[in-house]
Amino acid sequence: MNTNAYMLNLGLAWLWIVLGVGSGCLLGLRFHQESWLGGYGSLRRRLYRLGHISFFGLALLNLVFYFTARELDLGSWLGTIGSWGFALGAITMPLCCLVMAHWPKWHLLFAVPVSSLAAAALATCWALADRLTL
Repeated sequence: MNTNAYMLNLGLAWLWIVLGVGSGCLLGLRFHQESWLGGYGSLRRRLYRLGHISFFGLALLNLVFYFTARELDLGSWLGTIGSWGFALGAITMPLCCLVMAHWPKWHLLFAVPVSSLAAAALATCWALADRLTL
């Protein structure tokens, strides 16, 4: 697979960094208000913070995956699963945080980003093992 196949992960990584900065700016406008979103320790406020920081963490995962896949040419179906899994996890994690902040009973939605990220990491490890033993 050529490096163009992993451009999704590179583009998503940089977009998520921008969204992380933007969401931090928006949250920062009200963080000084003690009772905002139910107070510092409230579930809603914690989930908003988790969604904000997940932009940065998942941007880094996608960036590391891009460089790994490019450097080792993970041109198999495992590389494709890794690419799409990391992208899906990055997109769904902040969305799940936002949804659960307002509807806590939907907590099982977290299975989507967690399972896609786990599958992506496992597929990448498997592809690396195959690639490094050749």
